Amino acid sequence: MDFSYSQEQKMLRESADKFATKGYGFERYKSTLELPGHCDSTLWSQMAELGWLGLPLPEEAGGLGGSALDVSQICESLGSGMVLEPYIAGAVLPGRLLSLCEADTDLLGELAEGKAQFAVAWAEPDSREDPAYCTTRAQADGDGYVLSGHKQCVLNAPNATTLIVSARTSGGDHDADGISLFAIDPQSAGLELKPYPVMGGGYAADIRIDQLRVGADAMIGQTGKGFAPLDVALDHATAATCAQALGAMNALLERTREYLRMRKQFDKPIGSFQVLQHRLVDMFIEVEQSRSMVMMSSVRVESTEPAVRRRAVSAAKAYLGQASKFVAQQAVQLHGGIGVTEELDVGHYFRQLSAFGSLYGSREYHLRRFAATPSE
Repeated sequence: MDFSYSQEQKMLRESADKFATKGYGFERYKSTLELPGHCDSTLWSQMAELGWLGLPLPEEAGGLGGSALDVSQICESLGSGMVLEPYIAGAVLPGRLLSLCEADTDLLGELAEGKAQFAVAWAEPDSREDPAYCTTRAQADGDGYVLSGHKQCVLNAPNATTLIVSARTSGGDHDADGISLFAIDPQSAGLELKPYPVMGGGYAADIRIDQLRVGADAMIGQTGKGFAPLDVALDHATAATCAQALGAMNALLERTREYLRMRKQFDKPIGSFQVLQHRLVDMFIEVEQSRSMVMMSSVRVESTEPAVRRRAVSAAKAYLGQASKFVAQQAVQLHGGIGVTEELDVGHYFRQLSAFGSLYGSREYHLRRFAATPSE
């Protein structure tokens, strides 16, 4: 089997690397932290011009029809450069979801062109990371619906011009069937956002919905059939997040290796000490094994077999959840006290990788999901 990337994927990665290293950098990262929503609208527009926002979208909707492996090339570069703009939460997740639901092409076009930002509200306080758990209700009322419920940790919600909200139109709280998806204006009466910064950068919000009325045209996809596309889109987002974490892990490996080469003790580079060499090798092994897991999940997330997709994505997330923690901790320890200062980017990578452990399901959730999914 040939595991080499295509020429187009190599070019995509090269442009993303240039964007992350030359067009972004640590100083740009720190200045973006001062912006509302931790998002630079100029850079978001630039991502649209480069075609990245439309990469996950079908060609007939103005996208590029890219694969998950294509998306992973972008995400790995963004992770290595600590790019804060919400590419996954604001483009990959909603883009895949809208495409799977065969949403209106105008809506997809606005995403691809960077004219609108989206956020997907699916998690609830008692859901324990399970997207099938949904207590938010959408009651049919005349020619529309009335929604009430509570969503939490909705990534990119403070920047969004459109929220995609999962709400139950039938069935019990834990049923996969009966979940519908609605496109909602965050400024609507009856909807309250409580925004807050996320560790490592970015913004999220808790959302309360109280008797919010929407028209029938607000529904995306088929009535009561929203779980299947949501499940697939979340797996795509999880695989992309793993690729982003891999980029951060590799960046920490490179910075630690350089620090051990230049830092001297007893008139010798500390990288010449065998015990530190062993620790660096352990970091390298974790990074390379994570790279294999990311590639595997980016390929298998496209599978039409739900069990194949779920097991691959959960395996990758569970493995990187542990490996990223190890690499981040080793990087900080080998740098010493300077590794946790605001002036050095190592501590900022550490925060991002710490937050990664909980994004789109913790290691414990994905281990349970992997074990509960049959292999065939």
